Amino acid sequence: MKVVPTNLDDLWVLYNVVLRDDVVYARSTREVKVEEEGARPTEGKRVPIFLSVRVEKKIFQRRSDRLRINGPVVEAPEKFGLKGSYHTITISVGKPITILKDEWLKHDIERVERATREETLPVLVVAIDDEEACVAILRQYDFEVKASIRARLPGKVEAEKREGATQSYFKEVLESLLLVWEETHGIIAVVGPGFWKDSFVKYIGEKRRDVAKDIALIGSVGSGGAAGAGEALRSGLLDKVSKEVRVIEETRAVEEVLSRLGSQRGDVSYGMEEVKKSEDYGAVELLLVADELLRDVKDEDRHRIESLLKDVEKTRGRIMIVDSENEAGKKLLGLGGIAALLRFTIR
Repeated sequence: MKVVPTNLDDLWVLYNVVLRDDVVYARSTREVKVEEEGARPTEGKRVPIFLSVRVEKKIFQRRSDRLRINGPVVEAPEKFGLKGSYHTITISVGKPITILKDEWLKHDIERVERATREETLPVLVVAIDDEEACVAILRQYDFEVKASIRARLPGKVEAEKREGATQSYFKEVLESLLLVWEETHGIIAVVGPGFWKDSFVKYIGEKRRDVAKDIALIGSVGSGGAAGAGEALRSGLLDKVSKEVRVIEETRAVEEVLSRLGSQRGDVSYGMEEVKKSEDYGAVELLLVADELLRDVKDEDRHRIESLLKDVEKTRGRIMIVDSENEAGKKLLGLGGIAALLRFTIR
């Protein structure tokens, strides 16, 4: 199975799916001595290599947000003579790996498939200029246009009429955006040439501050409409939004915890003991864990946390590993680094 982890939760899934004696293929680096014909081997230098190792040891997030897999090399370019020597493959977000097992158990396949189905916030793209605008939903490799709006603006010599028409144009674009945003609550990227994108963002801030808070990117492209959205996608401009998606998801989840605590609802818990008690009832719908807890705790405490995560997965709860460096992570650390949104009230 070839996989590409896209967030810390995926690394946790791989940590549990990759087992001893599995074979993992990935690109890595290794210090080797390169032998040249008729000459002594050169001094060791680090080179990129595609290789595979048979898994003996796994370490999840000890010093950084990575999964390290160690074992003897099974396959590697013959010229380096690495077969049988030990090597550590470091797996990080965005790095593809291939996992080879003698047998894929059903629950492992289901765990990976469930991770691929986890819903993320959609990205709403507004591409706008003085002729047209579109509102589109970004997919993984494409986008779907949900609305197209023509500007129909008077010439620049009719300044007063043009200003009024521009406001009407912005209103129509915002109304189209709201129809999609209220349905999806996705994050927003506004792109376009010149001052048009900036003026529209300012208009959103004046009319709907709640929507303006979800604008994650303001970027420059050559035109508005579907052509502008396509340019933003092809140029890689929208790649920057993916990190913002994760931050917003984590922030919303932590704020929901704080909101439920503030209203003294019984469908929330925090701290290791209280969360464990909630899981004993099978009540955990979403478990939030600060990544610092998996990195910087003693082995005994770390094993307790890992055991809790596995129990939550068994009862079909979701797990979100929260970056301790962002504001949401710091708030979660203030609650002991672990909290849960519950399916039902526990008193």
